[in-house]
Amino acid sequence: MPRQPTLVGNTVLLVIDIQASAFMDTKMGIPVMPGYRENMERALKVIAAARAVDMPTVFVQEIHRRDNIDYGRELDGAEGIHCREDHPGTALPAEITGQRPEDYFVPKRRYSAFFGTDLEILLKGLKAQTLILIGGMTDVCVHYTFVDGHQHDYFCRVVGDSVGGTSPQAHEASLAAMEYLQTGAVIDTEAVIAQIHALQEAA
Repeated sequence: MPRQPTLVGNTVLLVIDIQASAFMDTKMGIPVMPGYRENMERALKVIAAARAVDMPTVFVQEIHRRDNIDYGRELDGAEGIHCREDHPGTALPAEITGQRPEDYFVPKRRYSAFFGTDLEILLKGLKAQTLILIGGMTDVCVHYTFVDGHQHDYFCRVVGDSVGGTSPQAHEASLAAMEYLQTGAVIDTEAVIAQIHALQEAA
């Protein structure tokens, strides 16, 4: 197959699990790679660019009930209790809470933003063709969402320096795995911002 353009047709920005803990000194039961906060700060630039051109933006938030009933197998590995509804780090951060009325919000109980949510219904309504992914964690929720988006036949683009993983090694390995699925999937922040503004100029 020939390499596809970076952004194809109707494009939607998926902001995956950029929650208050990303900008707090205390983390929530999940290891983070060095530079994680800086990557989330870069992600804010992508959100600003999307808003500037009225690109549909979906804010995805992992959130668990305070009685821990909906974690399933998530606590069987390296992760501790995280994203519980009674933790201040679970909320959407002040840095992105100025949502426009036309922004969308999708809570989730599992890693993939598609699993057990109405995201697919929403994307169909938006007639989405390309998904831009930013946020965390590269090797967990971003990767799982990318794979499900790929299997739903979306063009998926992950902004490599606007996502952050549980370790540098896991981050890089997941970016490589996503690039394997769709050639040209991994793009950097400045390049995707330029592509977003180009959409407005072409309109």
